[in-house]
Amino acid sequence: MHKTLILWDIDGTILESTGAGMESLRRALDTVFGIQGSLEGIDFAGRTDPYIMREAMKRFRIEDTPANRERYIEGYLSLLPVLMKEKGASVLPGVRTLLEEAAAKPDVVQGLLTGNLRRGAEVKLGYHGLWPYFPVGAFSDDNEIRNELGPHALRRAKAHWEHDFHVDRVWIVGDTPHDIACSRPIGAKALAVATGKYSLAELAAHHPDVLMKDLSDPAAFWQAIGG
Repeated sequence: MHKTLILWDIDGTILESTGAGMESLRRALDTVFGIQGSLEGIDFAGRTDPYIMREAMKRFRIEDTPANRERYIEGYLSLLPVLMKEKGASVLPGVRTLLEEAAAKPDVVQGLLTGNLRRGAEVKLGYHGLWPYFPVGAFSDDNEIRNELGPHALRRAKAHWEHDFHVDRVWIVGDTPHDIACSRPIGAKALAVATGKYSLAELAAHHPDVLMKDLSDPAAFWQAIGG
């Protein structure tokens, strides 16, 4: 049986975290380094956590050492569950149904391809009870450059399901041009959804294979990817 592999982005695609991640990063600057400042202006949509942390440390002239990076990560992760609750993070319309339907389809499997650190992804998805849907994934622990994550996801999917996934049956679902771009190195297809900061027109300029306003119509999703 030929299987379809869906690799999901998290923020702006599965979840509306209402800035919980960025606020956790901002507050961690204070709790860890005693720095109160704004992260406004840092390009974070579709970026990886290590990239954002590097930019924040550069802005506030914090020495970018492995020890300081680890302290920042631990501070961020400790604050994230608190901010998820404080900010009222939610699952975007239609997504929970799609994840449930995908799990029930014998010819569909799903994983993650996200700029989140693995532990951060688990916190965010676990908060909503969604973590068990994703037995494999590629995370920014693997590489700070998002376009380098695809091969990690494919390798883990192949090992987990003992199946060679044809690139025509691999879909990356995300809400930013970076999600579209990271499909190209592995020859996967890109489904872009305008539930993040980018509009339909802005996403269309990057030529995704499928473009949707949102994921509120699961039947339209399955028709689009042929699942």
